[in-house]
Amino acid sequence: MAHLTGRAYLPISFTARLPLAFLSIGVLTLIAWSTGSYAAGGLAAAITGIGQAIGGPLSGYLADRTTQRTVLLPGATAHAVLLAALVWQGFGAEDVGAPLLIIAFLTGLTCPQVGSMSRVRWQRLTEGRATGRRELTAALSLESMADELTFVLGPALVGFLASLASPWLPLAAAAAVTAVMVPWFALHRTAAQAQRVHDDGATATGHVARARWTPRAIAGVSAAVVGMMGMGGLFGTISASSVAFAGEGGNSSAGGLFYAAMGVASAATALSVSAWPSAWGQSARWLACSVVLVPAVALLLAVESVPAMVAVVFLIGLPIGPVLVTVYTIGSQTAPAGRMSTVMTMLASGVVVGVSLGNAGAGAAADAGGSAGAFATVMTAALVLLGAAIASALVRRRARAR
Repeated sequence: MAHLTGRAYLPISFTARLPLAFLSIGVLTLIAWSTGSYAAGGLAAAITGIGQAIGGPLSGYLADRTTQRTVLLPGATAHAVLLAALVWQGFGAEDVGAPLLIIAFLTGLTCPQVGSMSRVRWQRLTEGRATGRRELTAALSLESMADELTFVLGPALVGFLASLASPWLPLAAAAAVTAVMVPWFALHRTAAQAQRVHDDGATATGHVARARWTPRAIAGVSAAVVGMMGMGGLFGTISASSVAFAGEGGNSSAGGLFYAAMGVASAATALSVSAWPSAWGQSARWLACSVVLVPAVALLLAVESVPAMVAVVFLIGLPIGPVLVTVYTIGSQTAPAGRMSTVMTMLASGVVVGVSLGNAGAGAAADAGGSAGAFATVMTAALVLLGAAIASALVRRRARAR
């Protein structure tokens, strides 16, 4: 894919999205340490997540109306400053007052949507090319792999940096990476290339295509967003239930190992999607992977040891990567003209909302019924993902029939 973007693009886009993976766990770590309350840390992290869920689609909408650089450059500056303010306000705080929560919300609101913006660039750079369909699939596979590795490495790096110096260091590092790497990503030549390709395509027939949110487009995008909420729910419930399971065995540190196993499996299979037969449609892929996921999740109720848990979570991760690639592909195909960034950021925000709900639901279930109760919430998330796959397939079939 370097022939479209240059060799430096992938390392730049990967590093620029790392602060997103630092944010929630970094806020939780700092505030819980400062206040001595996990509840306070969880509240601050949740407020940050709400800001992300709102700010993602907003930044996508603004990028569609203007350019990515117009959104990313001031957004990166604001986010870096707010991260520094959050460290200043949170370090040594005894409770989570209104100023701290406002800063946490604004920090989430301004978080740069590098992954979503990168997917838009790939979509626009590959459209109209003879090999564009396969190139786009390969690019989205790389993006999903990058996301998975980011969210596996993010919590681990937060823990390492916090133990290395102080709980404020991960957020300070995120501020530094944001200040340097996000502008680098924004100024990369692919931003201008993608915008030019988009503008040329829009005016080739003598007029600019206007976005039309038809009922069919709304239904298709809604199914994809719900699917991503289910995916985020899987991440959140597995994370929380894995920690509960490890804690019951007296080895709470193993919780990160379980999540890493899922992330490695998901990243590997996401990368493989580019080699799948093109005749196998997107809806069929999503549906098939979701059907495989449900019995895999059911195996969680039978695990009794750490090795068995690692094996089952690895198995669960296998269909997750292809689903991520597929749902983003469906989103790009369903998005109205001129609203690609909006839809991509809506999908990313769906994951954020799902993770928050999953963490909350699994945590409450673990308190009430231990890891067995938490594992039941994982099944709920898997069924949401399957239901969204069925709904999306029906919408797309009805669209083809017309």
